[in-house]
Amino acid sequence: MLSPKRTKFRKQQRGRLKGKATRGNSIAFGDYAIQANEAGWITSKQIEATRRVITRYTKRGGKLWIKIFPDKPITARAAESRMGAGKGALDYWVAAIRPNTVIFELKGVDFNTAKQAMSLASYKLPIKTKFITREISN
Repeated sequence: MLSPKRTKFRKQQRGRLKGKATRGNSIAFGDYAIQANEAGWITSKQIEATRRVITRYTKRGGKLWIKIFPDKPITARAAESRMGAGKGALDYWVAAIRPNTVIFELKGVDFNTAKQAMSLASYKLPIKTKFITREISN
């Protein structure tokens, strides 16, 4: 699972996901990609499950880039605990995703394989996504 080695602060507030992504919203390395259509949190477990689906379907062919990183700590209180007594302990890590963020990029496989792999991968994610390809400029 992906998680930061160290952080400046142990706990973070929830925040808001306003607007569309202005950075990381285009294909930088690969030829094919999954792009987010809506905002949300993607956990490190979901990122890992998606990565495994893509690498398994492509039979470890091609190169895969994970363009997001779970750097936001999410806390959780114990079940059936009373109100008060402070913020809960760290439970898991998430990546905060805005619309148009490129999540995964893929290169070195043919179009049909990439499209099918990304389609299977999108089922593992909690947000709506779309498959995009690199525009070839002449």
